[in-house]
Amino acid sequence: MSSNGVTDEAKTPLLEDQYYLAKEGIQQDDEERLPLGRRVWIESKQLWHIVGPAIFSRVASYSMLVITQAFAGHLGDLELAAISIANNVIVGFDFGLLLGMASALETLCGQAFGAKKYYMLGVYMQRSWIVLSVCCVFLLPIYLFASPVLKFLGQPTDVAELSGIVSVCMIPLHFSFAIQFPLQRFLQSQLKTGVIAWVSLAALVVHVIVSWLFVYQLKLGVIGTAITLNFSWWVLVFGLFGYTVCGGCRLTWAGFSTEAFSGLWEFTKLSASSGVMLCLENWYYRILILMTGNLKNAEIALDALSICMTINGWEMMIPLAFFAGTGVRVANELGAGNGKGAKFATVVSVITSIIIGLFFWCLIMIFQNEIALIFSSSKPVLEAVNELSLLLAFTILLNSVQPVLSGVAVGSGWQSYVAYINLGCYYLIGVPLGFLMGWGFNKGVMGIWAGMIFGGTAIQTLILAIITIRCDWDKEAEKASRHVTKWAEARQEE
Repeated sequence: MSSNGVTDEAKTPLLEDQYYLAKEGIQQDDEERLPLGRRVWIESKQLWHIVGPAIFSRVASYSMLVITQAFAGHLGDLELAAISIANNVIVGFDFGLLLGMASALETLCGQAFGAKKYYMLGVYMQRSWIVLSVCCVFLLPIYLFASPVLKFLGQPTDVAELSGIVSVCMIPLHFSFAIQFPLQRFLQSQLKTGVIAWVSLAALVVHVIVSWLFVYQLKLGVIGTAITLNFSWWVLVFGLFGYTVCGGCRLTWAGFSTEAFSGLWEFTKLSASSGVMLCLENWYYRILILMTGNLKNAEIALDALSICMTINGWEMMIPLAFFAGTGVRVANELGAGNGKGAKFATVVSVITSIIIGLFFWCLIMIFQNEIALIFSSSKPVLEAVNELSLLLAFTILLNSVQPVLSGVAVGSGWQSYVAYINLGCYYLIGVPLGFLMGWGFNKGVMGIWAGMIFGGTAIQTLILAIITIRCDWDKEAEKASRHVTKWAEARQEE
């Protein structure tokens, strides 16, 4: 033991709470007897160790999409609408499903890391690569036939045709998700978040340079803006992969293994539950854009809503970082058999995210007349965005809670239950209510959005909050310990 109370083991991928407690000279069993303020401070340090780099990396990654959309917006209203549809509907559909399926690693790797079964993390990641790559092949037709699908869904012909061309250009981006998402979850679960942030920064720099080159120097127009995303996202893949296999994860990466091909069915079922849970949330907002495309003067309405959704998505990277951080903290604590620690991590994360949500709510309300200037100089579009700014502010506030509660569900392995909740709240309540207010009461895009947010998202958040409050955390810790033991025994038998 060193003089500062930190063991050599704490310098390896040990549970971060043990590391911080050791630095404070506190035994883990004594943590509950500490003053509340000090407990909150210790938990916040652990949480922000994950959330801080996660916010940066997610904002950097999303900024690539925002930069692409901004370049397209200054080419013209049609180009902005086409890129918006391609990003928010085609790529968004794909992104939501694959990201959700990869989040199964937050449960598996997080709990295995908490139980110190480090060797299992690399095998789980390779299984996720296999499952997501196969899924990418099956999803390929949505890129190849995007144009007729969008026309069938009622989008304007010129927008649908250009969106179809843009979607084909994004096929390499599509396949990058299958490798990058599992790598990110693998590294987050063992608290190696700094490398994700640095690689994301490098990818963002590459994206800005390539965007300037393709649009302003080579004059490739909207096609050029779409192609730039392929370069930047594959920089993410190669950067994270290189770090992992070149010695950055010595305890958790032992090379490629044939074990990755065993137990695929069980892994696929958990991945599917995770995918359905998150993509039902992700697709919900894509449906909002599709419904708006069927309104009168659809191009202006689509541009205004897409700008609001882009701003919401940009800010949403912060709650999604808390989603990841909460999932890792809860999974680590449950894997270590510490139910009370998981509960306390949940409370601290929710309160912190709400405070940040209130800050951005105020920011939107103060700058509601200026927020759209990044994307468009069209006066009708700017006026339409200004009308939607109040709904945007309340959406951001509500979404400061919901992703964190979803992170608790992922960390606890409740994905299948939450999938049913999302299906009922979003698609049996939210979508019909949005349709009724948009067309039945002639409220247009504001009615659609308000109905879907206050009818679907608010109810779903309330139900998740009730489930989390009533959770028996000690029982969840016992269940997680049994699962990790079962996985380890199954591996030894293989």
